[in-house]
Amino acid sequence: MKSISRDENLDFLFKGILTLSSVEECYHFFEDLCTVSELQEMSRRMQAAKLLKDDFIYTEIAARTGLSTSTISRVNRCLKYGTEGYISVLERLEKAERRGR
Repeated sequence: MKSISRDENLDFLFKGILTLSSVEECYHFFEDLCTVSELQEMSRRMQAAKLLKDDFIYTEIAARTGLSTSTISRVNRCLKYGTEGYISVLERLEKAERRGR
């Protein structure tokens, strides 16, 4: 899969995101940064990644998330052949959930 090109603007954005320390801060920052539609789309893709990892089928994921099967397929390709971004975040979330956060 094609990777995004690193540049100082993206580095600045990601460093800014890394300074956020709570879900509430994320809501405030991302509400300023993104449209409601963009945030909803990102959250649906994240949910699709979780469901794919949990072995749900495309039709069930589409019904639960409202995503097209082509978008679900793209998320699945990222899970299988991507940079492990989804995988590392999902594993961290699962670990935090087990610890009772």
